Amino acid sequence: MVNASASQHSPQVDGAWSPLKIRMFRSIWLAILASNIGTWVNDVAAAWVMAERTGSALMVALVQSATTVPIVLLALAAGTLADIVDRRKYLLFTQGWMLLVAAATAVLTALDLLTPQLLVLLTFCMGCGAAMAMPAQAAIVSELVPQPMLPSAVALNSIGINIARSIGPAIGGVIVAQLGAVWAFGFNAITFAAMLFVVWGWKRDPKASSLPPEGFGAGLKAGLRYASRAGRLQAVLIKSAGFFFFAAAMNAMLPVVVRGQMQGGAGQYGVLLGCIGIGAVGGALLLPKLRARLDRDLLVLLATLSLAASLAGLALTRSWYVLPLVMLVNGFAWITVLSSLQIAAQTAVPAWVRARALALYIMVFSAGMAAGGLSWGA
Repeated sequence: MVNASASQHSPQVDGAWSPLKIRMFRSIWLAILASNIGTWVNDVAAAWVMAERTGSALMVALVQSATTVPIVLLALAAGTLADIVDRRKYLLFTQGWMLLVAAATAVLTALDLLTPQLLVLLTFCMGCGAAMAMPAQAAIVSELVPQPMLPSAVALNSIGINIARSIGPAIGGVIVAQLGAVWAFGFNAITFAAMLFVVWGWKRDPKASSLPPEGFGAGLKAGLRYASRAGRLQAVLIKSAGFFFFAAAMNAMLPVVVRGQMQGGAGQYGVLLGCIGIGAVGGALLLPKLRARLDRDLLVLLATLSLAASLAGLALTRSWYVLPLVMLVNGFAWITVLSSLQIAAQTAVPAWVRARALALYIMVFSAGMAAGGLSWGA
């Protein structure tokens, strides 16, 4: 095991990929990438199993909501904990929890004991683990790389998320179609085991703080108190709630459209989700150039209209040749709005409360997705 404290490294800052020269950042980045791919594989399998066993649009949407509701409930608490506890031990606990849940899902599926109700419960438990882990995973970046590399490291995390979004659903569709859902759930468990192993090998050097220790209750109240008075942050949260409630219709309805109305299989479903991810990766790569030429508000407006057009495309077309293009547009528009709102949330608050402000943003994002998924499913 190696000491991966950022202060121990001073490689040249020579480009967007330079943080990957730091061994521990590279290891954790790859582990998170694998874990995100596993999560997408799990989500594809869960949605498909529910569609097969119930044929209910509401139950399929309930699976999606079960992954996002925990974030609504726990994100702010998780953001507060990420600021006041040892992040290595905290991540070991959350990854261990998700490993157990993924393994239990695989075993129950193999024994043919996975009922729709159990699937929703286990999906909810997995969502709880993810909700608790997200703020800590974001916060450790500044500990793994020197300050000059921080923007590149944050950008790499975003790229990793979208790489997983682009290939994870396709991998999930292939695994479910060729091997069955039990292998998809097992694959997810393996990725959490890998993440657990990498975090175990991280020898963290806790940095002494000049500030007095902050209790959980006090930290939670401070974050909420600040948010209640921050007009710029409130504007971002309102925009986010309005956008994600409607954007949730795509993820909630796509498996029902593919299986029920187009008589497609898990492979086709995975390919369409993969096209959304490819569109998102392309959008992430093009966004710097677009932001240099377009005002951010205009860019968000155009992306919002494009996403609306993709929803109309899903409603109106049943062509396997047209739908991949519709999904590409959806992914591109999605990442454009998501990235712009996240940047706005980060710049709306000072550093001392940023983690908790971002946790509020994550809560609103997840609430919009959960409420939207259930509403459109109903």
